[in-house]
Amino acid sequence: MKNILKGWSTLARGFPRTFKVLIVTTFIDRLGGSMLFPFFAFYITKRFNVGMSEVGVLFLIFSITGFIGSFSGGALTDRFGRRKMIIFSLIASSFSTAAMGLVNSYNGFLLIGVISGLFTDVGGPAQQAIIADILPEEKRAEGFGILRVTFNLAVVFGPIIGGLVAARSYTALFLMDAVISTICAIIVYFAIPETKPALQEHEVQESFGRTLIGYGRVLRDGAFMLFILASMLSAFVYMNMNVTLGVFLRDTYGIPEDGYAYILSINAAMVVLFQFWITRRIEKRPPMLMMAAGTLFYAIGFAMYGFVSVYGMFILAMVIITIGEMIVSPVGQALVASFAPEQMRGRYSAIYGKLAWGVPFAIGPLLAGKIMDNIDPNWLWYACGIIGMISVAGFLLLNRFHNPVEATQPEEAAA
Repeated sequence: MKNILKGWSTLARGFPRTFKVLIVTTFIDRLGGSMLFPFFAFYITKRFNVGMSEVGVLFLIFSITGFIGSFSGGALTDRFGRRKMIIFSLIASSFSTAAMGLVNSYNGFLLIGVISGLFTDVGGPAQQAIIADILPEEKRAEGFGILRVTFNLAVVFGPIIGGLVAARSYTALFLMDAVISTICAIIVYFAIPETKPALQEHEVQESFGRTLIGYGRVLRDGAFMLFILASMLSAFVYMNMNVTLGVFLRDTYGIPEDGYAYILSINAAMVVLFQFWITRRIEKRPPMLMMAAGTLFYAIGFAMYGFVSVYGMFILAMVIITIGEMIVSPVGQALVASFAPEQMRGRYSAIYGKLAWGVPFAIGPLLAGKIMDNIDPNWLWYACGIIGMISVAGFLLLNRFHNPVEATQPEEAAA
């Protein structure tokens, strides 16, 4: 608790007002999302009398349309600005969430899911770009670390509230999340200024078409794409925590759902308690070496599940994984800004979000399922160790020649 209070005290003193408002808005929005998301599969199977295969199809559609939406959002963010895209995303999320709670057929829900994925993910790159805009390079890792703590604080409270509401009315749960998104849009409209860097005198505003074409420049950035590849391999390892680990522990060792939930709660609690402390101790160190170190923790922690069989060791493995997570997540997000020219931060963030993380979470569960269903399930964790070490090698290689772009100054003085 002391670390949390010290971290938030530092936030109050050392970060600009826009960042503080963004953090508060993010907490409110994520609270609404974490109230709903844990009960999504419960609602779909109960409401429409379908199985988990149909739920899987729905999540695949979310991933595909979200991929498209995020790519569009990255270009739109660089073309029209950060603030507009966040407001649009929140309003679209509000309408689509309300519609999900009111629709009466699975096919209708599926259609809304397509629309939701296309429009509600457009704000993700804008949020990343705002932080890169307003914080100097040396503060970005800490800023993204604070954002992660905010996410986890919301997850601590959201499912509890959501469970109480869902026990009475799922429709009310959807409508509550819709109202929360609307409230967040109003806060952004009145309290967050546009942070998109102004064009220089010699620069001409790109058309939207040329902004989309600008993704080609991102994809030709060899160092950045190697970073994406290394990050993607790291995410292929990490995604097993929330997708396959619970099923493995249940089917192989008879660990019930509440036993798995306890392991996950240790992860969230550690992030809340120690993220500030860890971020402050790594922020001055070479970022690629930190990515390598964090991914090494991933490789060790996930590989342990293939070798240990005692519940206490399962917990120890999660502790090791969480240490890696607290290093990788804020540093990785900060590194994206170090690659990106300031006028292309939205597009770089979109590529990072949807290639480095979206692809592993879209196809990783299928690949992991093939291993678990057809060969010794322990081979999934051996594979995690091997893939993790390949990722470590990629980050070590990048450390030799990564040169950050020139950092911009924050848009306002720290309050």
